[in-house]
Amino acid sequence: MNSIDKKHIWAQFCSWVVNHRKLLIIIGSIVALLTAAALTYFFVFYKPASNQPTPETQLPRVDPPKYHSPLTGMLVNNDALTKRPVSGVMIENSPEARPQSGLSDAGVVFEAICEGGITRFLALYQSERPQLVGPIRSVRMYYIDWAAGFNASIAHVGGNIDALNEIRNGTHRDLDQFSNGDSYWRSNDRWAPHNMYTSFDNIDAMNAAKGYTSSSFTSFPRIDGAPSATPTASIINVTISGPLFDSSYIYNPTTNNYARSQAGEPHTDSTGVQITPSVVIAMYVNEYTGASEEGSEEYIATLSSGRAVIFQNGIATEATWSKSSQTSQIQFTDAAGMPISLIRGQTWVTAIPNGNGNALWQ
Repeated sequence: MNSIDKKHIWAQFCSWVVNHRKLLIIIGSIVALLTAAALTYFFVFYKPASNQPTPETQLPRVDPPKYHSPLTGMLVNNDALTKRPVSGVMIENSPEARPQSGLSDAGVVFEAICEGGITRFLALYQSERPQLVGPIRSVRMYYIDWAAGFNASIAHVGGNIDALNEIRNGTHRDLDQFSNGDSYWRSNDRWAPHNMYTSFDNIDAMNAAKGYTSSSFTSFPRIDGAPSATPTASIINVTISGPLFDSSYIYNPTTNNYARSQAGEPHTDSTGVQITPSVVIAMYVNEYTGASEEGSEEYIATLSSGRAVIFQNGIATEATWSKSSQTSQIQFTDAAGMPISLIRGQTWVTAIPNGNGNALWQ
């Protein structure tokens, strides 16, 4: 093809383009729109295949398990702590024994007159392990009955004849200092007999040596606490035997617990921490003095029933306590006979002699 032919063809093409300019513009617009649509689909709608499951096939979220202490209802770190044996310690409360050690760590405390108007505490532990506990004194029958409801061992230093005969009969978990002397010691900062102590390393070792690896018992029904907007029991005064042993409690709605005082002073343990139970229970009991081989002794009718007042969330609730057998758990029920749930935390139970003590609140 010569140069004239090439020029002729190019001239014809240019003329065609000029004559069809609108058509070419339309075609170009269509191509541009299609290209834009394709790019939009690719970047917006198209997602490459992946190994991740679609929302329809994802497994439901599983929250980590929660573990609660059977003794207090409080959250604990692992399941092993819920299976620890319950251990009770007889803690003295004469003025010479104050301040006590380890009492603020107890999960449940039973307070009762032991002799001569002097009160004594049965402090029960499960998940907590204070490394100084005491001063430790002797046991009485009614403390054994209360501990039996928790399938608890009892650390004590002897007892009266009736209590020793009972706790040594093979049906109880006895951690008497008389038989386990190496597990207890006397401190040199107090006079005997107000200076006997142990630790939970020692208590755990005694329990393990005797095969007390867990405790089977009926827990108190527990619920989460919720401070009342209109509290009816912000101050509690408990009379039990006299000014040295009477107690009082001041409700703190921020922490939802009760700061305990005794003999007109804050009741603190040896670390300076004030005792602050979440639940305070005044339990009215028949107490009497009876004859024993050692003379007169204090007795409390434990396998019985009676009036109780439960203080929690800033509210006072009338209740009935009952215990049907030595190994059964003490129960607190409402007017309809239904169990009353206690909020989680330390529970402090004071056995008040009918006719000789009282709990008043405002």
